[in-house]
Amino acid sequence: MDDTVSRTSLSAPIVRVAGVGKQVDSGGQRLAILDDVAFAVAAGQSLAIVGESGSGKSTLLGLLAGLDLPTSGSVEIDGVDLSTLDEDERAALRGRKVGFVFQSFQLLPALTALENVALPLELAGASDAEGRARGALERVGLGHRLTHYPRTLSGGEQQRVAIARAFAPKPMLLFADEPTGNLDTATGGQIVELLFELNREQGTTLVLVTHDASLAARCARSIELSGGRVVRHADAPAAPRPAAE
Repeated sequence: MDDTVSRTSLSAPIVRVAGVGKQVDSGGQRLAILDDVAFAVAAGQSLAIVGESGSGKSTLLGLLAGLDLPTSGSVEIDGVDLSTLDEDERAALRGRKVGFVFQSFQLLPALTALENVALPLELAGASDAEGRARGALERVGLGHRLTHYPRTLSGGEQQRVAIARAFAPKPMLLFADEPTGNLDTATGGQIVELLFELNREQGTTLVLVTHDASLAARCARSIELSGGRVVRHADAPAAPRPAAE
């Protein structure tokens, strides 16, 4: 058995979602966005959250990241129930353990590529933030673009900066929201390869929202949402065994 698989299967879940519901007020009525969602993700595993627009994917990702709290049920990150933390404590937990990659890149336009990657390291009090940021950008193939501003970078280069920023602090958990949504097919394919390479290298747990079936198929597991409920759990098909000689 592969060592990574055996360690993952024996480890406690880094993400545990139990009976999660989310309701909002809409025109004087209570509208259910999520209803009784439950799943767990083991450390080092990759999970895709799929579903049609309006199925609740982005709402669920916001709850997993502690950007919002569920109306019912619980979300645990590394054994910590997020509902027991106040907003500042949830932000601190994200800073220590979580990285993000967004569809729209979310780079600060007034900062260079190097400064965009170094900033979260500096805010976290990391030593040699600039050196670590430089190394992260070199790893994603942008060592020659350190002093360039986002407006001078292509969409694929901006997403590489965003990936470097997400992985530089070595988070235990990475959330990706439609990471290839604003990219052409070829560039998106390169970004996917990079995302999974870094995921394997660092042993980061990867949870991504996508409606790209080929991207979801790269993950070890997927869950499908429809109408705010989980309607399907699926494991990736096993790799074919080599033919006997």
